[in-house]
Amino acid sequence: MAKGNKGFSSLLTDSLDEEIEEGEAAPARSIMASRSEALNRLASGKVVTDRTEFVDPGRCRPWRLHNRDLDHLTEESCRDLIGAFLSAKKQRIPAIVRRLRDDPDHDYEIIAGVRRWWTVQWLREHNHPEFDYLVTVQQLTDEEAFRVSDVENRSRKDITDWERAHEYEAALEEFYEGSLTQMAEHLNISKSWLSRMLNVARLPSEIVSAFSDRHDITVRIARDLKPLANDQRARKAMEAEAVALVADREGGAEPLSGPEIAKRLLKATVAPAKPARKEKAETIKSKEGRPMLTVNRPAKGEGVTIKVLPGSGAGKDELILAIGKVL
Repeated sequence: MAKGNKGFSSLLTDSLDEEIEEGEAAPARSIMASRSEALNRLASGKVVTDRTEFVDPGRCRPWRLHNRDLDHLTEESCRDLIGAFLSAKKQRIPAIVRRLRDDPDHDYEIIAGVRRWWTVQWLREHNHPEFDYLVTVQQLTDEEAFRVSDVENRSRKDITDWERAHEYEAALEEFYEGSLTQMAEHLNISKSWLSRMLNVARLPSEIVSAFSDRHDITVRIARDLKPLANDQRARKAMEAEAVALVADREGGAEPLSGPEIAKRLLKATVAPAKPARKEKAETIKSKEGRPMLTVNRPAKGEGVTIKVLPGSGAGKDELILAIGKVL
């Protein structure tokens, strides 16, 4: 993709930090907070501006590349929004959508704001039919929509590394020809941060199955597991441990946290140290019943040690015969 295409959202992302602490989301541009505050002040009716309005959430659908895992949206995970909407008696911060023209069942496609959309629908289904969905309608290409969604959501702590990583993985191939350098440049983030985030999406499914909730897989956990997953011996060890963890859960064991599971997987790759083999000394007695020889047999391949003991009363022929039997 040509560099000229970067201009669309450069004002939204030009000052994003490039050095991001592992395990943390990249910070969003402060202009997004200003945007939300401005829209919040304007939101005072069915139609707020010529581009911002309240609509029926049933006429909206999430964009195919949205970064939310719909299965992870529940009353519990959206409890903060439910409370905020009920307190304000409406949604104050609009979602970003674009208009659809080829779907008879929907008018809008949600670029950013799927969690708000889910919350409004939940409220309407739970004795609050008065709630509508506040949206800002924009004209965006798919690549522009991805960048807007990324800037809008990058600082949100309620989006997991798992959700963000899979959104980035899909966008990498579709918009940036599989080039991390090109994608990092367009998003104004460091290539190293992007690579660490993508590692979350690239863990083998056999290892992912070890986690009771895949959303527990963070950048930090993926950083520790991904190199080992590339080693055949270590990967097999982790896969075997993952099978054991799944069996434990299915057997009624208490689900472990993400860090606890990662620790188990890592530990499985470390072969237990073999205990040192103790040498077993054998004593051979002479015809007179006195100790004549001691024989030490250490680990295989290290040879046998024979010690001739004094005072046994054995002659040369007797000693040679005994040593021959040992050998």
